[in-house]
Amino acid sequence: MAGLQELRFPEEKPLLRGQDAAELENSDTFLVAVDTDWKEHDIETPYGLLHVVIRGSPKGNRPAIVTYHDVGLNHKLCFNTFFNFEDMQEITKHFVVCHVDAPGQQVGASQFPQGYQFPSMEQLAAMLPSVVQHFGFKYVIGIGVGAGAYVLAKFALIFPDLVEGLVLINIDPNGKGWIDWAATKLSSLTSTLPDTVLSHLFRQEELVSNTELVQSYRQQIGNVVNQANLQLFWNMYNSRRDLDINRPGTVPNAKTLRCPVMLVVGDNAPAEEGVVECNSKLDPTTTTFLKMADSGGLPQVTQPGKLTEAFKYFLQGMGYMPSASMTRLARSRTSSLTSASSVDGSRPQACTHSESSEGLGQVNHTMEVSC
Repeated sequence: MAGLQELRFPEEKPLLRGQDAAELENSDTFLVAVDTDWKEHDIETPYGLLHVVIRGSPKGNRPAIVTYHDVGLNHKLCFNTFFNFEDMQEITKHFVVCHVDAPGQQVGASQFPQGYQFPSMEQLAAMLPSVVQHFGFKYVIGIGVGAGAYVLAKFALIFPDLVEGLVLINIDPNGKGWIDWAATKLSSLTSTLPDTVLSHLFRQEELVSNTELVQSYRQQIGNVVNQANLQLFWNMYNSRRDLDINRPGTVPNAKTLRCPVMLVVGDNAPAEEGVVECNSKLDPTTTTFLKMADSGGLPQVTQPGKLTEAFKYFLQGMGYMPSASMTRLARSRTSSLTSASSVDGSRPQACTHSESSEGLGQVNHTMEVSC
């Protein structure tokens, strides 16, 4: 495809493979925090309380980094490995970071009462402006995985002026068809809930080959997340509608994400097909597609270094990362890819750059990255 160039990251072994089995069996493997600066809040929204944890305070006009986890996880199980990675902390010290837990999915959550109606995916997205308003964020950069990526994408469609950029990992923009629904229903009758969720997170090959990682997540999904609450979230995610986005110019009055987007998927992830389809529906001038080798279904856990490099590059394209903070990937491209680097926190003009041998820094192609 014209204008596309493969960008390779230095190889990095997955974080968890080969670790001591006793360490992986410890239910705190993904729950340990590097520092104690995180503050917990329960925020009132139109659809109930939302549990969030936050570190830092808003810095001028600089956006907050807001995360949303996948179904079966919570912010700790989904993001601790990634945000505790040394180079990622180099990034987050420049931003306020806010992790959002879906209702009832946080550690120690009480079980919802009988008859509780779990919010729809659209309502989960509509809860987020309350978080933005509560903390005084002007706009956000969202990082979502799976169900959380869907929620953040829906949030950006409904409230585009609040979203500066999105990193969407393992997003599936499609609702479940009847065949998919029947398969999910059958699976729920023959498998435990943790095993059903694992088949959403990992492909069969990884379920068989990466047994330490899978066993650790099986244990923690079963022990850390309230199972009744998880079942409600799982049912709602599988009842989602199509995201209703189309690439501009393909249909009249096409609706799509207006902000820069980085799509991420592992080369052996169940979500690969959905992410590829999502890429085909987004504006190619503002979209980066990152396909990560040897990362499986949870690239933020197994390849945090590669994902951090890509995230730095994404932020630099929006002008938020000073060149002095960039590591091996971005330093070599600072002169050609920086667009008005924002060191003082002022909001730059967002853009996504493409790679081509004719000239770096043009803004007219989707950049596909293989690493």
